[in-house]
Amino acid sequence: MNDNLLHNTLIAIHILAVIAWMAGLLYLPRLFAYHAEAPVGSEMDKTFQVMERRLYSVIMTPAMIAVWILGLSLVWFDATKLWGPSFLGTPWMSVKFTGVLLLTGFQGFLGASRKKFANGTNTRSSKFWRMMNEIPFVLAILMVLAIVTKFGDARFGG
Repeated sequence: MNDNLLHNTLIAIHILAVIAWMAGLLYLPRLFAYHAEAPVGSEMDKTFQVMERRLYSVIMTPAMIAVWILGLSLVWFDATKLWGPSFLGTPWMSVKFTGVLLLTGFQGFLGASRKKFANGTNTRSSKFWRMMNEIPFVLAILMVLAIVTKFGDARFGG
């Protein structure tokens, strides 16, 4: 496989993993918003627990791991075969790295919150969870704009 095809394939699979991860990051807080309104121990509470556990374990965590592995592979590829390591210090890469770290931390927060729901100890309102639902999308907007425009670096068209 030539380098260009490999690079494009890595990008394509990375984008698919990001889509799966973002779907979970956007959906889980919405489930929490509905779950916060269900009485502890009710059938709805139990149903939400199953849905949340499966979403987190079967979709979100594997997708996040794939995003990290593919993203780091792309960083290695870009640093060694395309641009050299200097692109790692650009403003747009700083925004992207920061966004990925924040999304990873947000997933950790969601995982801890899922356990609180499972233990019947959630204290957060459905309004709180509806507001949390916006965080991944705002971060995604910032990261996509940074990546596509490569702002702050004329060497890369930004």
